[in-house]
Amino acid sequence: MKNLLATLTALALGATALNAAAETVVIVNPKNPASRMFSEQAAQFFLGKSTMFTPVDQAEGSAIRNDFYKKVTDKDSAQVKALWSKLVFTGKAQAPKEYKSNAEVKKAVAEDPKAIGYIDKSAVDDTVKVILTVQ
Repeated sequence: MKNLLATLTALALGATALNAAAETVVIVNPKNPASRMFSEQAAQFFLGKSTMFTPVDQAEGSAIRNDFYKKVTDKDSAQVKALWSKLVFTGKAQAPKEYKSNAEVKKAVAEDPKAIGYIDKSAVDDTVKVILTVQ
């Protein structure tokens, strides 16, 4: 019984550590005046409902992208792709540019004052500003 309890405790602590390590944050250029944002606001940019920011996306099929869209927009990647396809087809918007890594997303956001993106919290440095921690 003690061994089972110890194993369950270790698994729970390991899962907590993994979740903390994989925390996603929404970032903007440090020159951008935005300092804080709610998930509902971020969703507006990543669903093409607002042009105040230019969204920068992670690679299609990546775990961070799937997790981000589920938590922020309550939609899966296929639903988001369908929304963007409709917006692009009707000429109302251009789909976000996709990047292969946290480093590429961070670089794109750092170079564009209107950009907004999301990366793993561990990749944050002073070239970008965190305005939302995705929960």
